Amino acid sequence: MKNEELRDKRRDFIKTSALLAGGVFLNQFAFAAGHSGVDDTIKIALIGCGDRGTGAAFQALSTKANVKLVAMADAFEDRMESSYKILSDKFKTKVDVPKERRFTGFDAYQKAIALADVVLLTTPPGFRPSHFEEAVKQGKHVFMEKPVAVDAPGIRKVLATAEIAKQKKLNVVVGLQRRYQANYRETMKRIQDGAIGDIYSGQVYWNSGGVWVKKRQPQQTEMEYQMRNWYYFNWLCGDHIVEQHVHNIDIANWVKNAYPVSVQGTGSRAWRTGKDYGEIYDNHAVELTYADGSVIYSQCRHFEGTENRVDETFQGTKGRTYLSAGNQGILWDHKGKEIFSHPTKGNANPYQTEHDELFDAISKGEYKFSDAERGAKSCLTAIIGRYATYSGQTIKWDEALKANNSLFPDQLSWSAKPKVLPDENGLYPIAMPGKTKVL
Repeated sequence: MKNEELRDKRRDFIKTSALLAGGVFLNQFAFAAGHSGVDDTIKIALIGCGDRGTGAAFQALSTKANVKLVAMADAFEDRMESSYKILSDKFKTKVDVPKERRFTGFDAYQKAIALADVVLLTTPPGFRPSHFEEAVKQGKHVFMEKPVAVDAPGIRKVLATAEIAKQKKLNVVVGLQRRYQANYRETMKRIQDGAIGDIYSGQVYWNSGGVWVKKRQPQQTEMEYQMRNWYYFNWLCGDHIVEQHVHNIDIANWVKNAYPVSVQGTGSRAWRTGKDYGEIYDNHAVELTYADGSVIYSQCRHFEGTENRVDETFQGTKGRTYLSAGNQGILWDHKGKEIFSHPTKGNANPYQTEHDELFDAISKGEYKFSDAERGAKSCLTAIIGRYATYSGQTIKWDEALKANNSLFPDQLSWSAKPKVLPDENGLYPIAMPGKTKVL
């Protein structure tokens, strides 16, 4: 296809996506603001300018597509300015975000989304459902990081928005990057072709030493403290079983080509017990039971000084497999003979591949990606895992999906109070299995 024809196809594709957003006046405005009929540049807005957001923008700007970052939004100005400096220093000609297009505050995302063709949603995940909803309402293609929600009401919103995105033919990629990683793709093809038979059991792990802590600063409101220290509060993070271990849980669902009907397990705060760690657990161990009776065991922990393990193993009626983010993918038959091994060298960075494939499709005017439903259901699997460990009960999928226990604050402002608050000693309430109600 000639370059001129390709540009015309892309312009028509992005314009058509915008025109499907609703009324004609709204969509003409959205298209005019976000994409010129003459300029074939794909305009990007970054929503959430932390480390992961900066990384996602770096990857988007590193694609072969004709892209430009034109708007940025974050709750905190210092985070946005730091991200802007990193990106503008690296991509001098691809970053065009003057002060007037760098938005701060809780409503900043709406302003930035309006100026782009593609939005990168990389805030703490508690905001993801509303940001995704707004992006699709405005007719934009989306890259959004995992997890896509932290509770059942958020999952329902993402699922509903995913259907609208499909109707509008908006490409949506979710940052479960193992789905874009060569060793997983190649190994999974063989598993799904029956190389090791029917999967009847498996084990998935994310055991590591934990992540950063942001100390409370003088004069911070409770809302700002929780936002800055977002990993340790469920309304923002969902606990590390959701925020981090969802990667491995998603592989379990991919191998099974299904989602569990029930989850049970146990967890606690054994190592990370101080007031700097908010309300989340530091270990979870759950069993995912699928409709065919197969059970996959899931384990994640944040203990310093212990053995790290981040990988997946599965057993089938004809053999077994081992997978890891380190580009390993191996299949053995039931006698232990290796029948496939993916090379560990020369593989593309899956974080980059996500963006390469997304922007290639948009550049060509193609609708190829609808990850949101799949991403939401794997996130729900992890959320149900949290429900199970917090309550000590077996949680059924259908019941969990109907839950109305929204974790999100009733009001968003720097002076507003989140739903979970510290006591007089600065300690937050911790879920107690057998006592805590989750549904």
